Amino acid sequence: MKISERILNLLFPPRCPFCGKVQPRSGICPRCAPLLSVTEGDQVVREDGGGLRCAAPLWYEGTAREGVLRFKFQGTRSAAAVFGEMLAQCAAEEFGGEFDTVTWVPVSKKRLRKRGFDQARLLAEEACRHWETSPRQLLVKIVDNPAQSTIRGGMAARRANVLGVYETAPGVDVQGRRILLIDDVCTSGATLNECVRVLMDAGAERVVCAALAHAREKKV
Repeated sequence: MKISERILNLLFPPRCPFCGKVQPRSGICPRCAPLLSVTEGDQVVREDGGGLRCAAPLWYEGTAREGVLRFKFQGTRSAAAVFGEMLAQCAAEEFGGEFDTVTWVPVSKKRLRKRGFDQARLLAEEACRHWETSPRQLLVKIVDNPAQSTIRGGMAARRANVLGVYETAPGVDVQGRRILLIDDVCTSGATLNECVRVLMDAGAERVVCAALAHAREKKV
């Protein structure tokens, strides 16, 4: 290990991205690794019949859910490196060759000021680092709508909550682009669907999605 790396490890010791405990090296700690609910087989890519295709390596439950919430609301931005690597591997395996541009689902200006960072952008940047490229901002959020997690009334209410809150970024041309759209979690799919719609209406050829985790569909 280089001296500079040793100094950084002393000042900012590696922590598990899911539980936050200090450990000798970066990555997922031995305690959390076996507790993660991993998607497998046809569970990896979620399709809703409306055109949404979203790949995710984890289920949004238990240890994975705790890690995502810490990342979003407790400012544990260092977790983005491991999360981005997991997301990059999953997206490459499922959608390799299907996209030429990477972007993310943006937060509103108000939420960005409050939180201090855009979690989906961090994930996109870390994922792109493994592909030796950079993400492009193709979308902006123009309405600071209530968080989807606070919406009651089922899928119809969630779709209504995100309708019209995104638009393409000023000066951006997505005509003919094949896009990978990244977010942290895919719960109902309403947010991703709305972003896909905006990009397709603007002329994108194809939009596939990737998230760190899927929420399991509730049984009726």
